[in-house]
Amino acid sequence: MGGEGEKWCVVTGGRGFAARHLVEMLVRSGEWLVRIADLAQSLSLDPREEEGDVGRALRSGRAAYVSADLRNKAQVVAAFEGAEVVFHMAAPDSSINSYQLHYSVNVQGTKNVIDACIECKVKRLIYTSSPSVVFDGVNGIYYGGEAMPYPKKFNDSYSETKAEGEKLVMNANGRCGLLTCCIRPSSIFGPGDRLLVPSLVNAARAGKSKFIIGDGDNVYDFTYVENVAYGHICAERTLAAGGVGADRAAGQAYFITNMEPIKFWEFVSLILEGLGYERPRIKIPVSVMMPIAHLVELTYKTFSRYGMPVPQLTPSRIRLLSCNRTFSCAKAEDQLGYKPIVPLKDALKKTIDSYSDLRSEHHVVKSKPSSSLGSGKIASTLLWKDKKHTFTVLLCLVVFYYYSFGCGYTFFTAMAKLLSLAAMFLFIHSLLPAKMMGFKIEKMSPSVFHLSEGSSRRLAGSITYYWNSAAGIARSICKGKDWTLFFKVAGFLMALNFLGAMSLHTIYVLGVPLIFIAAFVYEKMVG
Repeated sequence: MGGEGEKWCVVTGGRGFAARHLVEMLVRSGEWLVRIADLAQSLSLDPREEEGDVGRALRSGRAAYVSADLRNKAQVVAAFEGAEVVFHMAAPDSSINSYQLHYSVNVQGTKNVIDACIECKVKRLIYTSSPSVVFDGVNGIYYGGEAMPYPKKFNDSYSETKAEGEKLVMNANGRCGLLTCCIRPSSIFGPGDRLLVPSLVNAARAGKSKFIIGDGDNVYDFTYVENVAYGHICAERTLAAGGVGADRAAGQAYFITNMEPIKFWEFVSLILEGLGYERPRIKIPVSVMMPIAHLVELTYKTFSRYGMPVPQLTPSRIRLLSCNRTFSCAKAEDQLGYKPIVPLKDALKKTIDSYSDLRSEHHVVKSKPSSSLGSGKIASTLLWKDKKHTFTVLLCLVVFYYYSFGCGYTFFTAMAKLLSLAAMFLFIHSLLPAKMMGFKIEKMSPSVFHLSEGSSRRLAGSITYYWNSAAGIARSICKGKDWTLFFKVAGFLMALNFLGAMSLHTIYVLGVPLIFIAAFVYEKMVG
């Protein structure tokens, strides 16, 4: 597949986030002809790539695309034919909870990659591993080194199978002249990321980004994606150089970071603030979140067979967000000559600039409580947006309480008295002059009491909308798949049952103040 004198390299998973940046770096170097291997049957470039180095390289023949499934050895062999180097970066989505998928790609797929390298006489294999191969999901890691052992129990199936794949690659070193090396990049971020930054923005828009899990002092090592690509190139160059350096690096694993540890929640805050959102500020102790996470996980284990979606709130995720995870790059610096080419400050700026479409000004942000209440007068009253109107409503509610409950009247007697009082007020108000003692008296127009045709339609539309919403909820429950909705409905009905057992007097005395206080507090917390 390559002519004499041509140096071909292959990037597996070449359309992945970090792999795209490695492909661009390899193409720009001019040292390699690059074969991009991935699952898709054909290659589809975005406009930036089409006009950039990758697009030009594909048109000139200095890059090529090949469809290959790592689980199919014949396809892998065909993709590697004539290649001198393989950068094995392909891996399934780590957030997918499927041991079978992870094992088939990370272990069986890696076996096929190694066998194909030997069959095609590939000289060097650089494997993209993960720092999670030394993380047990419980104990934090501070300035961890490559001498750390694999844990007895892994945090998840992805980490476990990545560790198995890493062992296979390191053990394959020296087989039929193949030199191998493993790179462990920590918490990759940068332009083109479809996980970290979009997830943070979605949380911010949903009002969930105000919370900090733990004390907020846990430190992380993040790695800009171009530094990850550069780490792979450093490893390949070291192996290619031969001599003592290649002997030391072959069969080894190396942590790759930006070498600038930062508090995890400070990093999150810088991203969110850069895009125009509020930084997290409300701290929730791990001891509070962990029992909830265990309950969620237990519920998932019980109902997952019935189609319950994988929850985000799990004990392992809570530990991951609240522990230290920093790693030493001393070995990579000493043996591979690796140093970050993009510092953290510049990396953050480049990342934020690349997500201009996710900025807050492109999204009309309404607080969750306000949206739930229709963002109208009811929202303004309950959320204390218009304090004058809120106090007026509270005064009316106090008067209503006095005439309906405080005096011991029956409901109809109380309503008759209130309507009499309202009629007297309206009659006297109509007799007052437009100005009295220097004060302007606003006259109440009769149109205030008229329900227009438009208002009638809106009212009918609202009633129809809520009826259809209730019918939609009933249909979803009948399908038996939306467990989140089922628990919400069940909780609402249980609360309604509880309220039904209380007297109307008790509900009014406790409920009215609670509604105003709860709405105000909720707005401040998640608004």
